[in-house]
Amino acid sequence: MRTDTIAAIATALSNSGIGIIRISGEEAFSVISRIFRKKDGSKWSLKPGGSSHQVSYGFIYDGEERLDEVLVLVMKGPHSYTAEDTVEIDCHGGILMMKRILETVIRNGARAAEPGEFTKRAFLNGRIDLSQAEAVMDVIHAQNDYALKSSVSQLSGSVSRTIKELREQILYQIAFIESALDDPEHISLDGYGEKLDAVLEPMERRLERLIASFENGKVMTEGVKTVILGKPNAGKSSLMNVLLGEERAIVTDIAGTTRDTLEEKLSLGGITLHVVDTAGIRDTEDLVERIGVDRAKRAAESADLVIYVVDGSCSLDENDEEIIDFIQDKKSVVLLNKTDLDMVVSPGELECRTGHKVIPVSAKEELGITDLEEEIKGLFYHGEIRFNDEVTITNVRHKSALEEALGSIRMVRQSIADGMPEDFYSIDLMNGYERLGSIIGEAVEDDLVNEIFSKFCMGK
Repeated sequence: MRTDTIAAIATALSNSGIGIIRISGEEAFSVISRIFRKKDGSKWSLKPGGSSHQVSYGFIYDGEERLDEVLVLVMKGPHSYTAEDTVEIDCHGGILMMKRILETVIRNGARAAEPGEFTKRAFLNGRIDLSQAEAVMDVIHAQNDYALKSSVSQLSGSVSRTIKELREQILYQIAFIESALDDPEHISLDGYGEKLDAVLEPMERRLERLIASFENGKVMTEGVKTVILGKPNAGKSSLMNVLLGEERAIVTDIAGTTRDTLEEKLSLGGITLHVVDTAGIRDTEDLVERIGVDRAKRAAESADLVIYVVDGSCSLDENDEEIIDFIQDKKSVVLLNKTDLDMVVSPGELECRTGHKVIPVSAKEELGITDLEEEIKGLFYHGEIRFNDEVTITNVRHKSALEEALGSIRMVRQSIADGMPEDFYSIDLMNGYERLGSIIGEAVEDDLVNEIFSKFCMGK
């Protein structure tokens, strides 16, 4: 790997109280010694025999020009994020100032870091494994509490520990088979197939649970694409505004006010929803409104969730029938809206007609929203979400590797059932071992590593 010294702005490139420039590599201490002077004007040098982490106050200089008043944090490798000698400069957080200091650092012996290169070095230097490195980005991009807790759990090594435990079990069996084949006089394989199957059966169940957890993980990280459908004036835009907590959609008594789709992101009960408010579904001669209706139908086709809003103060008509037919095979929630008015549609009637759970609400009075939250949780989270002892898979790469490992374990069990020779077991066990290893970065190709870290932000 490259061991040269890298540098980047580690905080957001926007005006703020504090900005951080990070330097990592063999020449990190030499670079800072060239540009940093303490308050008394003396040059900085690493205190001999001092602790790994040292903080100094002073000024950054570009030649003889004083740039900024700063704090400099020095961390000796391997006791740093990258496991290399690392320096962090805490300066004032103006964009121009951070850029000037970074340019000065680069002119004095560092180079600009590539996206994700600090975390990549942490991985290559063995401080974290690949699953933990990927969790770093998940923490940064977490959109709700569930996603954040899951990412922090993975960063602390929950996935790594599970994978390493499974690999240790597999490796023990491979070693036993190879030893027995090499020394059959002292190590017997009589009845071994049954013993191995007893080990693999709970392992197969565990892999299945990990793979099944991806459904929860996908909802955590990606959110739910949600489309609000209903007739004109059913209260779709009012519901949108209630969910957002602001007057985002235009609400009037005029039917057909919403002519196009309106998309917003919100967190509802710990779930991120990508919500699309749509034009009211009805037959219309208005060209613009008809285009809006067509867009509403297309959006609903690709939605993960449809929220069907029914005006309970009006009788159902052919437009409602069209929507009811559409949502039969869709994951849907039906809201019986305007419960603050005299109702002519009952929840029981509507539930019978739609085949979906019906929740009475009043978007105007903001009633029934908590029930909506709980229903959406029930639709998308399979079982209770816990982070202290359960691992949730959120990465599609991890899921694919787990599926391949599961296939290998099932092939071994099939070989046992078919009475195949023991060396057949080793081939599939080794494949499962290697596929699990790819999750934590064992024997992965450089191209995959580069692809993963290229998606990181600069300075991380």
